[in-house]
Amino acid sequence: MSVATFDQSQILQIDPQAGQHLQRYLRNSPNAIGVRIGVKDSGCSGYAYVLELTEAAPANHVRVDAENVALFIDVKSIPALSGSTLRLVKEGLNETIKFDNPNAGSYCGCGESFTVNPDIETQLSA
Repeated sequence: MSVATFDQSQILQIDPQAGQHLQRYLRNSPNAIGVRIGVKDSGCSGYAYVLELTEAAPANHVRVDAENVALFIDVKSIPALSGSTLRLVKEGLNETIKFDNPNAGSYCGCGESFTVNPDIETQLSA
């Protein structure tokens, strides 16, 4: 049996503006303790990001604190998310959190789902 080891600071980073954005959401949701992050099977390209507030520490998640936000990252999703940065993107009057993910191979036309290389695909399927 092998145990995967990783540097928690290298799993996921947040730019300061995205951190402030997430902090506002957490303040407006008094029961939320942090943000749950992962990937799930979805869309025409294979995977979609999960980014949602959580009221409890989910099982099988690693806690990473960044920009004064508690992030709960799905352990199974770590290979697909490792090295990613959450960025706040402003488009006109809208603001949204985007993943800058070095592991994403390509995105579908609508931008909702993405592919990963075969090695990561194998890890996600395990």
